[in-house]
Amino acid sequence: MNDLASAFATALGLILSLDPGVLAIVSLSLRVSLAALILAALLGLPLGALLAVARFPGRGGVITLMNALMGLPPVVVGLLIYLLLSRSGPLGSLGLLFTPSAMIIAQAVLIAPILAALTRQVLEGMWEEYAEQLRSFGAGPWRAVPTLLWDGRFMLLTVLLAGFGRAAAEVGAVMVVGGNIEGFTRVMTTAIALETSKGDLPLALALGLVLMAIVFGVNALAQGVRGVASRWAG
Repeated sequence: MNDLASAFATALGLILSLDPGVLAIVSLSLRVSLAALILAALLGLPLGALLAVARFPGRGGVITLMNALMGLPPVVVGLLIYLLLSRSGPLGSLGLLFTPSAMIIAQAVLIAPILAALTRQVLEGMWEEYAEQLRSFGAGPWRAVPTLLWDGRFMLLTVLLAGFGRAAAEVGAVMVVGGNIEGFTRVMTTAIALETSKGDLPLALALGLVLMAIVFGVNALAQGVRGVASRWAG
């Protein structure tokens, strides 16, 4: 018990003193997750909006596939990205393996289906409500996508926050493609796993506390945005 209390005290000291090692790991984690979120949003949001408004043969199958991809095992995604970026892979010449760029790609692949599926759920109801009005202005499904994305921006912000939280908490895929290289590809989740295995509990606890604070902060922000969206809609 004394050892645990001492580890927590040391962890808090690392956080409050703004330890350079902790700051470097947290900074890289945030940069990677934000970049992955932007990349995934560029694909996931328009795709989800299109699935919300378009009606075509096989749409149900595409939606089912998208929902299934939300549960992609992270280590499998990491393995696939590893094979693509390895020297013998089709993208090996880019030299991205074991770099932050590879980690961004892995996180983006993981969260893009989540963003697409949640966007479809959010905007499908809006399309049913506004379809006739938009059609009266000559806006078909394709032209309605930008309008729905803009009108649903507050609700979609909660979708983005959910995607960011998922990316920030990822460990399996980034471990495989990033290699957990100190000072280069070591992020909070991989550092926690490594330091725990080494027995360096203070650093692992410090990073764990920061990660939990980020996740709780993102969830609180999402709740606040939902409240604003509800009042706006009302």
